Amino acid sequence: MQKKRVLFLCTGNSCRSQMADALINHDFSDRIEAVSAGTEPHGLNPKAVQVLAEIGIDISANSSDHLSKFEADDFDYVITLCGDANEKCPLFFGGVKRLHMGFDDPPKATGTEEEIINTYRRVRDEIRQQLGDFFHQELRAGTERV
Repeated sequence: MQKKRVLFLCTGNSCRSQMADALINHDFSDRIEAVSAGTEPHGLNPKAVQVLAEIGIDISANSSDHLSKFEADDFDYVITLCGDANEKCPLFFGGVKRLHMGFDDPPKATGTEEEIINTYRRVRDEIRQQLGDFFHQELRAGTERV
């Protein structure tokens, strides 16, 4: 069975899209190949690296890429994770399914250092849960059609 391909888009490709990319590649490694990009990439967010490391996923060597890097690629899914990327996603990404799943932006969190890192953890867990539920349903539906 060929792996499904998914592109996660966010503005900076520094936090949410990096988390989604890493979590899906980890949790669905045998069935999905995920990549991520940004409309205005600006490097990896160190706290995103930290909260993924806490659950055993190392993204410290990831790059923050512009979506143009993938414009010649084919995807089964193109998923935007922030409103800005959703508005700026070009039409040339003709994935079989293009959808938006918005999540809070952890770098905008305020409060104590502990409250801020807990926001990153919450968003990480929400991304894992929502995308996991979505892809479990999609993959199950795909096998029922065969």
